[in-house]
Amino acid sequence: MPSKGSRSSSKKAKKSGSNVFDMFSQKQVAEFKDGFQIMDRDRDGVINKSDLRAMFDEIGRIASEEELDEMLGEADGPINFTTFLTMFASKSGGEVDDDDIVAKAFRAFEKEPGEVDSENFRIMLMAFGDKFSSKEVDSVFENVEMDEDTGIIDGDALVAMLTAGAEEEE
Repeated sequence: MPSKGSRSSSKKAKKSGSNVFDMFSQKQVAEFKDGFQIMDRDRDGVINKSDLRAMFDEIGRIASEEELDEMLGEADGPINFTTFLTMFASKSGGEVDDDDIVAKAFRAFEKEPGEVDSENFRIMLMAFGDKFSSKEVDSVFENVEMDEDTGIIDGDALVAMLTAGAEEEE
């Protein structure tokens, strides 16, 4: 009977979702960890308001105090990595959420609703996550709607292109 310990319980944990780390592959957890570390500006292991403000400032998006408080309020307590991962797990309950997650991710790059600064976007694509090469970014930019005079990418068209929203446009 002692063999029913941790080995069989890991399967149960995966099925019940009691261990958030079992809900993602090791690669996904590593990617979430990278994202968390990028956002944790003061490297204290907790994402707080100043960390969020610094992230938004870096991508050129103005976030109000209310928006930051609302984001932080989604967690039951301080946002450490486990809480961060749990928040993503609760948001990604099914396929329908995938487009929503993609849309929210790209909306974070908007300076104004529907407007993404191409130079800032280029820098972010080349600096964070799975880093793009300059050629890869050029290829992306060839496929997005961009005002050549202002360098502003149409954020709505970008999101629609990457999600099921493309089917909704006429």
